[in-house]
Amino acid sequence: MSFSRAALGHALVLALSLYAAPAVQAQAAPALPPIERFFSAPAFTSGVLSPDGRYLAARTSTPGQPRALAVIDLQANTGKVIASHADGDIGDIQWVNSERLIFDISDNHLGAGDQRHAPGLYAVNRDGSELVQLADRGYDTTTSRTARRLLPWHTYMLDQTGSQDSDYVYVQNMVMKTSARDARVELLRLNTRTGKTQPVTRPVADVTSWLLDHKGEPRLAMGLVEDTTTIHYLDPETKQWRKLASYKAYGNNPETITPLKFGPDGTLYVVARNNKDTSAVHTFNFATGKINPEPLLSTAGYDFDGTILTSPTKTLGMFFTTDATSIEWFDPEMKAIQQTVDQLLPATVNLVAPPPKYAQTPWLLVTAYSDAIPLTTYLYNRDTKQISKAGETRPGIDPTLMGRQQPLRYKARDGLEIPALLTMPPGEKRSGLPMVVLVHGGPWVRGASWGWHPESQFLASRGYVVLEPEFRGSTGFGAAHYKAGFKQWGLAMQNDIADGVRWAIDKGLVDPKRVCIAGASYGGYATLMGLINDPDLYKCGVDWVGVTDINLMYGSANHTSDMSAEWRRYGMPEMIGDQVKDAAQLKATSPIEQAARIKQPLLLAYGGADMRVPIDHGTKFYSAVKRTNPNVEWVEYPEEGHGFRLPKNSIDFWSRVEKFLDKNIGKGAAQ
Repeated sequence: MSFSRAALGHALVLALSLYAAPAVQAQAAPALPPIERFFSAPAFTSGVLSPDGRYLAARTSTPGQPRALAVIDLQANTGKVIASHADGDIGDIQWVNSERLIFDISDNHLGAGDQRHAPGLYAVNRDGSELVQLADRGYDTTTSRTARRLLPWHTYMLDQTGSQDSDYVYVQNMVMKTSARDARVELLRLNTRTGKTQPVTRPVADVTSWLLDHKGEPRLAMGLVEDTTTIHYLDPETKQWRKLASYKAYGNNPETITPLKFGPDGTLYVVARNNKDTSAVHTFNFATGKINPEPLLSTAGYDFDGTILTSPTKTLGMFFTTDATSIEWFDPEMKAIQQTVDQLLPATVNLVAPPPKYAQTPWLLVTAYSDAIPLTTYLYNRDTKQISKAGETRPGIDPTLMGRQQPLRYKARDGLEIPALLTMPPGEKRSGLPMVVLVHGGPWVRGASWGWHPESQFLASRGYVVLEPEFRGSTGFGAAHYKAGFKQWGLAMQNDIADGVRWAIDKGLVDPKRVCIAGASYGGYATLMGLINDPDLYKCGVDWVGVTDINLMYGSANHTSDMSAEWRRYGMPEMIGDQVKDAAQLKATSPIEQAARIKQPLLLAYGGADMRVPIDHGTKFYSAVKRTNPNVEWVEYPEEGHGFRLPKNSIDFWSRVEKFLDKNIGKGAAQ
């Protein structure tokens, strides 16, 4: 089954129709939405239905208090806080079965540099009884953990549920080697009442991930040795592991197979390219050891990015992301439910999620969103066909004051098609506006998909057009688009961004004298290289936690990187550049080597505890650029890592961005 770009359904149609809608007129310009509404901690993050669908578990909080774990009895319409932690917020939540849950703790009030505790692991009954700690929170292995019979601090929840019909779950023990990215993952079967575990035999020493089957039992183990990934299968008949497939882990490998999920009949769904430009969902043939060549699911023009939705007896449908995240149902009953929900919530994309045993309950969880409406969670009762709001991530956001977003594609100078998102500010003016080019990090990731995002909507609310290009090297748009970015830092990748700006200028949307480039991590690098390569195009730049010296990424005696040794040894030379063979290019495309060429106003922000892009990148560049540029602002958040975790720091940073942009390309620049 495939889906053409012209027939992707509700999500994209809604995006385009809302974008074309006239702006709401008012007698006077409304007050700007406060910055806190964009960057404070979300008021409601998620809800999880119990396997039988009767109970909803959710994180809840009151101002100034840590987030607690609450359970709502949907049948009785009653709720109760069942767990809280004095010095931390409830983190991830999973149902062990319909009577018991596991959860961990998150230090949301601390930055990366100040955190002194691991997430731990806890279990509790849905009524709050039999609360037990299962894993230690202390990093000091010399404590009395053994006496207390706790699992070590590096024991974490698995992002998959087991059978959910007993008190047992599977958890992962991350045995560190040289860094967190070099961890060996041991799988443990854990009794959530006694804390006792049984190790799962593994096929090789260095397993990096596991996949449970349709019965909630370990079935696949993926291991990485040097530059090769191997997939092993635990045969249910022989109880022995055997190799299914292996492929080179880095670069553009057409033989890559990504296990996705086991269907209710034991069918293994995988994502593979099968000699095509874009990946699709295939089934795996255990007899031949190969994928079945005919794709089961594909999204034309996009690599498949999503998951299969199943019940204990059948495959129901799939979530997938193209321009937006949407849903397609194979099951007639779920398709009818989706149609009803869409009629009840016509202004949003509505992702319906049935509980595992959905046939036993009338309740389904609905996550709704649009470009102007932040994620909102609803409960739908299929018996009464009524829907009720369970929680909002951003309850203070007024959709009428948000920008409207449009997915589009433009041509780069060499003819390559570049996907992008364009967010227009609220109001009637559609020409000659100031623009911020927001460059995503990675760079080998997908940027934002259509929807509400705090950064782009904050900028749009302040009157800026926001362009988010998916430059070559970005994932999700096929192998050719991905591979075209190899060894193109500061070169063709940079040109793609500049060509997007020129496209917007040619369309008359943007004032060519009021364009700023901004981004984090690789986006910060691209910001600096944009100011260097295209000084006449960009009036200013905002770089946070950005790379300034490519060679520094390969390692330094002055800091410990959280990037794996295998990635630095095998991936980076092929995809960024070889330090010996490409030495001249790496020097020419490192901002630190050309800091004196940047004359435009610049805002730099870095985290003192960053292990991905250590603060050396920022301090050395700041020292170099300020020698010849007096218009450079610097801010350091000592406790932050790679990105700003604490709301107070995010609010402070974006307040600085707001003032910086207003001074250089906004209303303040014209005064």
